Formats: sequence, structure tokens, C-alpha cells
Amino acid sequence: MKAFLLDRYGKTGNTRIGDAPEPPMGDGDVLVRIHAASVNPLDLKIRDGDFKLILPYRLPLILGNDLAGVVEKVGAKVTRFQPGDAVYARPDKARIGTFAELIAIDEADVARKPANVTMEEAASLPLVGLTAWQALIERGKLQPGQTVLIHAGSGGVGAFAIQLAKHLGATVATTTSTANVEWVKRLGADIVIDYKKEKFQDVLRDVDVVLNTLGPDTLEQSLQVMKPGGRLISISGPPDPAFARDAGLSWPLVQVMRLLSRRIRSRAKQRGVEYSFLFMRPDGAQLQQIAALVEAGTIQPVVDKVFPFEATQDALAYVETGRAKGKVVIKLV
Repeated sequence: MKAFLLDRYGKTGNTRIGDAPEPPMGDGDVLVRIHAASVNPLDLKIRDGDFKLILPYRLPLILGNDLAGVVEKVGAKVTRFQPGDAVYARPDKARIGTFAELIAIDEADVARKPANVTMEEAASLPLVGLTAWQALIERGKLQPGQTVLIHAGSGGVGAFAIQLAKHLGATVATTTSTANVEWVKRLGADIVIDYKKEKFQDVLRDVDVVLNTLGPDTLEQSLQVMKPGGRLISISGPPDPAFARDAGLSWPLVQVMRLLSRRIRSRAKQRGVEYSFLFMRPDGAQLQQIAALVEAGTIQPVVDKVFPFEATQDALAYVETGRAKGKVVIKLV
């Protein structure tokens, strides 16, 4: 099969489209012919080697972390799917590889594609949808009437999280650039801070939940706007010891994570705020709930550009500019 391969870690000259063997299947797996896959900043971090200590992949590696497609085969123990089913998924971190014609995925990580969207739109949803769901509902425990700050509201995670938070009944604040102010308002943001004109910490107070997708400076500044008892969830780091333990990392790596997150954990504790790092996990049951929201029109996929498979490198480069509104998708079929 054709696949987009990473031969060695680094920013340039290390990826190519080539041939790869068809993925092996287990009894609990479904084999999916991929119609579309979306590009995430995570793909860039994996390509660059940022996660090689905690995600020790064997190279060459097929990149790609979410997809939409059609089931071709099912394992002997699969009960929920059959060949011909249209599905979408975020595979387990140990089994990534959606920039390819085929992938084998555990049945538990797969859900039926929302019926009212295209394959390209469906492919834009799994990683960002699960990230927002696990950050706002599981970690943030966001309740109606609470206030949530979602950084970078025009990004892939941000655009989904704004819609989900609004559905949950929260007052939604977000940061974005001048060009996207009206656009994120249409997504459902109640308070929009144009970071080119003002600082969010000068505007907001008594925020219950913050979802951080940006760097360490923004992470620390977010503490200034939070109320005691609030929850600060970051998907851009630093990883904390709880993440390291959940990921099954070695004792030395747990200590490294402890050191990396010591400053933000200490400052959060001083303000009575709970800090946690989130590396989302695959979850087919949550994807099925997300599909129901999409089919109801509560959440709409946000796709900026669609690239042909042959231009996967261009798609990665476009995401790397940081200018994408919503998601960038690769079309394979």
C-alpha cells in the first residue's frame, strides 16, 4: 500500500511517499480503507522527534493520527462493525499511521462516521474532538453557568472546544487574532480577546476552567485569571508525573516529568488551582457521542483546506505556519 513515511526525526528531508506492507490485524481489529486523514500539530512534533522519549516509535514510521474511511475486513472477535461500514477514528498512540491507504485499529477505538458530513469533514474531528471532550468534560468537569477560557480559538482544538463548551452551557472566552474575531464569535464564543490588541489577563477574572494549547508563558499567565478551585488543563505541556505514570513510563522519566512541571504545579497550588497535562486517548464510545452532536447540528466540522495525498508534505507545511482556521485534511480516495 502507499503511505507517507518518516525515515528519521527532523524538520526537513526526512519524509516521503513510499510503499509499506498492509498492516497486520488482530482478532479485535477492523481494517479500514482510509478516505481522508487530518493533519495535527502532533504530527509535526512526532516528525521532529519531540516525543521520542515517551513515544519510542520504530522508524520508518507512517505518520497520521486520525481518519475517516470504510471498513474492509474485521477480526474474528469484532462484533460492532462489518465490511462496508463508514467509520472514523483516532488510533491508539502505539498504532498511528493514518497517512496511508489502510490501517488496522482496535474495534474499541472506532465509531460510525456522522451521517451528515463528508469523509473529509469526519476526518477532521477525532483527535480534536476527543481532546476537547476529555479536557472540558472529564478533566475540567465544566458545568452550565461556569466560565471557560479556550486559548487559540481559531485552531483545530479551539474551534471544536468553543462549540462543545457552548453546548455544555458555559460562558466561553477565547483568544484569537484580529482576522478571526468575528469568526470565533459565530462558533459560539461569548468573550473574544484579540491578542494583537489586548492581554487576556487584563480582561478576564474568575475563570473556572482554562484549556491551554499554547506555550509556557500563556500557561502561567492563565493562572492570573482563574478562581480558586479552578482547573487548568494543558495539551502543550509541560507533562506532569500523573501523565508519566498513566503512560507507563520508567521511574527516571516520571522524575523528569516531575521536574519539568514543578514550576507550573507549584504556582497553580499557590492559587488554589488544579493543573493537569492532557495527552488524549482514543475512545470509540466518546466518538459516538460526538457523532450524535454533529448529526444534531450542535457541532460543525471546521475544515480550512483539503490537500491530495500526493501533497501531504505541503499539508504539513501549511499546518506548521500556524495560520490554519480549523483543520487541514488529506484526501486519499
